Amino acid sequence: MRGEAENVARHTWPAGWRRVSLADAGRWLSGGTPSTSNDAYWDGDIPWISAASLKSFRIGESDRRVTALGAENGSRLVGEGTVLFIVRGMSLKSEFRIGVTQRTVAFGQDCKAVLPAEGIDPFFLAHAMQTLTPKILAMVEETSHGTGRLDTARLQELEIGVPPLTEQRRIVAAHDAIERRIAALEWVRKKSGVVEASLLAAPFKAQWVPLGSWLRRIETGKSPLAEGSPAGAGEWGVLKVSAVQAGWFQPAENKVVRDPDLVNPAFEVRHGDLLMTRANTEALVGLACVAENPPRQLMLSDKTLRLVVDESAADPRFLEAVLATQGVRRQISAAATGTSGSMKNISQSAVEGLLVPEVPLGEQQRLSGALEASKRKSNLVQRQVEKLRVVQRGTMGDLLAGRGGLLETEML
Repeated sequence: MRGEAENVARHTWPAGWRRVSLADAGRWLSGGTPSTSNDAYWDGDIPWISAASLKSFRIGESDRRVTALGAENGSRLVGEGTVLFIVRGMSLKSEFRIGVTQRTVAFGQDCKAVLPAEGIDPFFLAHAMQTLTPKILAMVEETSHGTGRLDTARLQELEIGVPPLTEQRRIVAAHDAIERRIAALEWVRKKSGVVEASLLAAPFKAQWVPLGSWLRRIETGKSPLAEGSPAGAGEWGVLKVSAVQAGWFQPAENKVVRDPDLVNPAFEVRHGDLLMTRANTEALVGLACVAENPPRQLMLSDKTLRLVVDESAADPRFLEAVLATQGVRRQISAAATGTSGSMKNISQSAVEGLLVPEVPLGEQQRLSGALEASKRKSNLVQRQVEKLRVVQRGTMGDLLAGRGGLLETEML
């Protein structure tokens, strides 16, 4: 650990910046859990933040709440502008969750709180700690219960650079400017989802017919002996069940089949195939998608179905959208067999019996075209959001390290 801290210490901060250890960045506090057997401690008005509920950078709400009495007996209250982060939990194996309180909250023992020292903005401190995420995750130890744990003493040895308060706030403003742009794009994407839902609302007023009346047949694949790696150029592969998502085909999710005797070209996935998961968890069984330009030499597995659509009567993309709606998903959940908590299966006869709206082919094609246009717009927005996240990480990394000077927020 000393070596890690020394590596950080070798960073040269700009003139006017202070080198501050996390131990000196503020007052550190521990939380706790009031007795869950005492009803007087719970279901009050104070959000109680735990490893499970700390999911937002701006912390203000939680599914669990305590009373003032509960906060006094086993937990701890902190006010607005406190930095909270997780020091114990399963999430520490892959991410470092941190945020700033927006109101008075209580918190549990899986979290630590830092009341920023004078001259340190809480949002700046939280962002500065976020940039240390790779080093922090490298410190995570596994407990006997398999959860991740951070040693507070080691964490406090890490150092950050702290500029004057006015510059801290400009850095925070730069981050917030990008967040506002991302939020605006997310609103556009959410609106696209509303549009897609409204497009499908009208067909549900129509008469309902069995899905089988729109199909020529249902085919299932085989799962030959395959290796864990995906198929390369010129190799045959068999699809993993994860290749079929709701409205999204992932051909890279496959396993290579080395033995040519196990290859059956009759099972090869073709462009436009309507695929469905036959066996999966309760939430994922019966997902459907249209295969969009799949690479050659990928076979169906025994956990996937090919719904061969009668294209003189039905549009595969319309059926893809219908199979993802709540009404049909409820039917799939009811028809799937298997014990609770285990893999679920849906039979071909159950798939054929699913009720879908009877809509003329021309109207199906109009709706599927509108849905595709909305989906393309949503995907474009998603790519823009992902690019902005990359810009945000790079910009904040530079600003918090004192590199390149400050960008004006209106340029971001």
